[in-house]
This record gives sequence, structure tokens and C-alpha cells, in this order.
Amino acid sequence: MIFSQVELAPADPILGLTDAFKADLRDNKVNLGVGIYKDESGQTPILKSVKFAEEKLLGTEKSKSYLGMEGVQAYNSAVQSLLFGAEHDVVSQARALTAQAPGGTGSLRVAAEFLVRHTPAKTIWISNPTWANHNNIFGTAGLEIAEYRYYKAETHGLDFEAMLTDLQGAKAGDLVLLHGCCHNPTGIDLNLEQWQQIADLCLEKSLVPLFDFAYQGFGAGVEEDAQGLRIVANTVPELIVANSFSKNFGLYNERIGAVTVVASNSGEAVNAFSQIKSTIRASYSNPPAHGALIVSTILGDETLKQLWHDELKEMRERIAEMRTLFVESLKAAGVEHNFDFISGQNGMFSFSGLNKEQVNRLREEFGVYIVGSGRISVAGMTKTNMPVICEAIAKVL
Repeated sequence: MIFSQVELAPADPILGLTDAFKADLRDNKVNLGVGIYKDESGQTPILKSVKFAEEKLLGTEKSKSYLGMEGVQAYNSAVQSLLFGAEHDVVSQARALTAQAPGGTGSLRVAAEFLVRHTPAKTIWISNPTWANHNNIFGTAGLEIAEYRYYKAETHGLDFEAMLTDLQGAKAGDLVLLHGCCHNPTGIDLNLEQWQQIADLCLEKSLVPLFDFAYQGFGAGVEEDAQGLRIVANTVPELIVANSFSKNFGLYNERIGAVTVVASNSGEAVNAFSQIKSTIRASYSNPPAHGALIVSTILGDETLKQLWHDELKEMRERIAEMRTLFVESLKAAGVEHNFDFISGQNGMFSFSGLNKEQVNRLREEFGVYIVGSGRISVAGMTKTNMPVICEAIAKVL
């Protein structure tokens, strides 16, 4: 009997929260844990650009045959253009090669497996705090986890000096996980000058940046949000990018992402990419087609591409509106603590500063579900549920 020895796994800090939310029978419950965009009606809509692309695909698709291990070629080219710009040296010199992968999580795991098995990299430096699944992904793959400080609780802001100090302790060949934009969970991003300092540090110490790029377009815009990545790509000879289109295309259940390896020359890129594909072959062989075909269809059609940009702008602006309303509503609810810092954060999440006891009270007494770290999904707020949220927070402070 082998299964009798298996222990029950602890609940995932985010997905387990969703399970608890579903089991809650209260009518006024609010789920601000999982990172899913909601419109004002509380729904997660399918983008019009996506529906048009699917209609186009339905009339033109001729086969359901397997894709190659690297996925849809047009999709991979479109990914590189979004990340780096079509004219960037890493693209024109064929130093970047991209493989489609199942979502951001799958992209990170493919990258981790490749690095552990085919490079000397042993340690990855991860921001403290970070997305709850990062340590799990990289630790399970066999990488040693080191942390660099990122958030300063006293100011609710970036602790850049501490970040630099900690990364000075990294050794040549170590990996540095960087959030490309809309840092999860803090919503606090580096400015362009700081990105250049990080790029210079990586070059000086021979560190390899690994970008988690899941929210392009949710910060300042598609091009604006890629500037940090492009600064680093201009400076360091090698890096890896794991990106996702769950959020900015609303393709959550299509699980569509990509892993891109950038090498110092095209020959080394080909060698590295061959092992990326070997890693894919050993895990899931080849990716599903539909999500990649949606993205490549939209980005390959100027009309659909513009519609997507417009829809993404609408989502970005609604989240910004909710940030402002959140701060104003907390004041209206009688909260004396200054939450103005939330207005300056980027992306889907707010790092609220609420402690675990307060988070537990929100869930147990008021049916407001947020992650134990105090991370709140602003993208799940609406004008309807805002009073419920803010009145509950006022009572637990």
C-alpha cells in the first residue's frame, strides 16, 4: 500500500483561498485573492478582439494536427515583437528564440528545468515579497532560492538600495528573477534609471536575468511596460523571458505563454533552444494551438490589433479608477490611516499593508477574501462591492 503513506498537501495560498470562497454561503462575499480581471458587472469578459479572432479561425482552420515542440511560429514571432520591438538587435541578429508554453507558470517551469539541467546555474535570487508560486516553481525544479529585499513597509515603497545591496552578494552565473512590470504583489516598479542600474549590475557580476512578464500593458502601456526589459536586453548578453497572455488578452483558461531565450550570438541561441525543446518534449511534448492562434491572429491583423490595444487600455484605466475610488472610499469609511500609496502602484494588485490577523478577520467576519500577505486584487473591485470592502477594512484596522 503506497498511497496510505501520502500526506495531505497544504492548500495553495491563492487557489486554496478561491476554494474557501466558493464554499462560503454568504451573499455579500467578495473575492479579491486571485488575479483575474473583472468588469464593472463583476464578470471576466471575453475581449471583442478575441471573439473576432476566433470567428476568423473557425472559418479558416483546416487541421487539428500536432504543433511542433516550439508551437505556432507566427505566435512566437509576435511574442518577440511585443517584448523587444521588431527592430531590436536580439531579434534582427537571431539571438532570441521563443517557444510557446502553457501559461506563465508553464513558461517559468520550462525555463527552470532547462537551466537546472543544461547550465551551471544553481541559485536564483527572488524578490521579497514575490508571487506566492515562484519559490514553489523554482525550488521544485531544483534551484536554490536566495532573496533580495524589494519592499519597504515603513514607506509602502520600493527599497532599491536594499535590493542593490543584496544582489551584490550574488555570484557569477546566478539567476535574478525580475518582474518586467506591475510587480506582484506590491505593484511597485523600477523606473528607467533603476532598470539601467540593475542591468549594469548584472553585466558587472555576470548574473543572468530571468523576467516574469505577465502583465504587459496593465502598467503604463504595451510599449512603456517593455522598456525595463529592453534596457536589460541592451546591456546584458544573456537572459530569459517567461511571458503570459492570460491577463492582457483575457485568455486565462487557454493557458498561453512563452519562454524566450536570449544568447550572446545566434549559434549559442540555437544550442540553448534545442535544449529548451528537449525539456518540452520530456514534459508535455507540444503545446495546444488555440490560444496561440488567437494571439497571432490578433497581432497579425492591424484592425484587430488596434481593437486589442483599445480594450487593454480600457481595462488598465478601469483598474486605475478602482485604485482612486478605493483610497477615497476608505477615507469616507472613516479610515484615518493614509492609503494614498495605493494610487501610485501599478497593475492588478495592491500591497495593502494589512497583517494576517486583519486578513483573517476580513474573511471570517465579513466575507472579504484577500491573500494572507495583504495583497488585494484591485482588478476584482467594482463600484458595487467597494462599500462592502472598505467598510470591512475600516472595522478590522
